[in-house]
Amino acid sequence: MKAIVKQHPSRGLTFVENAPIPEPKAGEVQVKITHTAICGSDLHIYQWNEWAQNTLSPPVTVGHEFVGQIAKLGPGVKGWQVGERVSGEGHLVCEKCRNCRAGKRHLCIRTQGIGIHTNGAFAEFMCIPATNLYRIPPAIPNNIAAMLDPFGNAVHTALAFPVIGEDILITGAGPIGIMAGLVAQHTGARHVVITDIQAERLKLAHQLGIPHAVHSDSVTIQAKMKELGIQSGFDVGFEMSGNSQAIEVMLQHMHHGSSIALLGVASGKIQLNLNEIVFKSISLRGIYGREIFETWYKMIAMLEGGLDISSLITHELAAKNFEQGISLLEQGKALKVILTWET
Repeated sequence: MKAIVKQHPSRGLTFVENAPIPEPKAGEVQVKITHTAICGSDLHIYQWNEWAQNTLSPPVTVGHEFVGQIAKLGPGVKGWQVGERVSGEGHLVCEKCRNCRAGKRHLCIRTQGIGIHTNGAFAEFMCIPATNLYRIPPAIPNNIAAMLDPFGNAVHTALAFPVIGEDILITGAGPIGIMAGLVAQHTGARHVVITDIQAERLKLAHQLGIPHAVHSDSVTIQAKMKELGIQSGFDVGFEMSGNSQAIEVMLQHMHHGSSIALLGVASGKIQLNLNEIVFKSISLRGIYGREIFETWYKMIAMLEGGLDISSLITHELAAKNFEQGISLLEQGKALKVILTWET
């Protein structure tokens, strides 16, 4: 089968024409992949940054954002049928630790990532535990279904705190930041302001439905607050950048008693102004992945209820042309790139 593989501990990925087709083990299903999406972590793996070097052990087939059809059932699998259209949770959990046994699988202490620790979805076939599958309703097209994983990150972040009638500040206008802003608007936020340092990203955020997209310096944010009548600060923050300066600016513009959901991953240590947090009584919550499967239910309900995220897909390419997608993402000229595996 064809696959995109991290073969060597260096920059780049390889399109392989003759990778072995995986066979499902007990409790697994084999999925015939039709569409995948390039994630930020796939970009890091391609670039072979510090996180990738500390996390991956090549060779490994990458990719974890996918949709496809069940091609084969492994021994003992029940409740699923060959031909069903599915996506799935990219986090493999142990089912044995305290959090898993308490139904909080997203907090498993032994979580592993598909396409990171095990062979992933950038291939014509992939095997995945049946417990990780999610059925895709007919109304949701393949290209949207292929990016439910990052959409779930956005939904998990946006619903971490109540947003109805609240003023929201988002730092980082990447795909997940924009989707989180759209979710907040969809669920009743009063004002959503998204910030970034890249003009192109801010332009895209505005075009995709977030009217208040501004540069992330204090002067610009204060001007936007005055324009919107936000007098004492934002009620809820979504931190998507992992950037120390962006976090500092966010803290400066939060209301007393406000809340911040932190999804952005920093490349190094972050210094926080603890006095700002303490004297403003700001609540911080780290967000990782999706609540399995509560977030999935909620994001499917929002999509079926009219939330449109299709405009975030800026490019659709044949899988063999993945290098073009990587290049577009590195240049900041794309948001979500979909790779098609159908022949």
